[in-house]
Amino acid sequence: MALPAVFVGHGSPMIMLEPSPAREFLAGLGDRFGRPRAIVVVSAHHDTVDAVVTAVEAPPTIHDFGGFPQALFDLNYPAKGDPALAEEIAGLIADAGIPVAIDPARGLDHGAWVPLMLGWPDADVPVVQLSISSRHPPEWHHAIGRLLAPLRGRDVLVIGSGSLTHNLRAIFAEGRDHDAAVPGWVSGFADWMHDRIVADDTDAVLHAVERGPHGRLNHPTPDHILPLFAAMGAGGAGAAVERLHHSYTYGVLAMDAYAFH
Repeated sequence: MALPAVFVGHGSPMIMLEPSPAREFLAGLGDRFGRPRAIVVVSAHHDTVDAVVTAVEAPPTIHDFGGFPQALFDLNYPAKGDPALAEEIAGLIADAGIPVAIDPARGLDHGAWVPLMLGWPDADVPVVQLSISSRHPPEWHHAIGRLLAPLRGRDVLVIGSGSLTHNLRAIFAEGRDHDAAVPGWVSGFADWMHDRIVADDTDAVLHAVERGPHGRLNHPTPDHILPLFAAMGAGGAGAAVERLHHSYTYGVLAMDAYAFH
C-alpha cells in the first residue's frame, strides 16, 4: 500500500525543548508511518527562484535561526541523503518542462530536521529536500507535488513542512507565551481551511490567502503555506484526506497536520 503524502506544522524551533501536543504528535510520526525507504521534505525554509533538489550524501544540520538557547544549536541530525533519488526527482520535474536544479551541498534546515528528529530520532531514513519558490504561484507547487505522487508507491514518504497559519510578527510584537489564547482571526482561518481541505476544494485551498477569512493576516508571506499545496498534489487526484493533528502554539501558529492518500 502506498504511503500518504503528509503536511505538518513544524512550529518554532523551541518545539524541541518545550512540551506541547504538537511535539507529542510529531514524536509519533515514526510509529505512525514506520521506517520508509526515504523521506522527501518540502520545507518552508528552503525557498529558491526555481525548483531545487538536494543531493548530498551526508547533509549537514542547518541551524537557520537566531536568538534561541544554545541547546538548539547543539542539536545535530545526521541522516544520510539519497543522491540517486534526488536525481530521479529532478528528472521528473525536468520532464514536465519545469526548470529544476540539483544542489550538491545544502543540508537540512529546521523545517526538515525538527519534525524528522522528533519522529525518527535514530536518523536512519535517508532524506532529500525539495524547495518551495515564493516567486511561483500555488498551482506551481501543487503541480510539482503531483509529480512526486508515484514515489509514494515505492515506500517514499513525502512531507510538506510549514504551518497552517504563520504570523510571527504577532508573536513577537504582542509578547505571546507558549500557551497564549487563540484569537478569532487565527481560529477562523484554520477552521475555514479545514472545511475546504476535507471538502477537496483544491481551488479554494490554493487561493486561501486571498479568499480565506483574514488570509493575508495569517500569512503575511506565503512560504509556510506553500508546502501544503505540494503535499496535496503528492496525494494525487481525489485523494482521501485525514486530519492527523489539531492544536495551536503561541496562540497564532496552527499546528494542524493532514494526510493525503
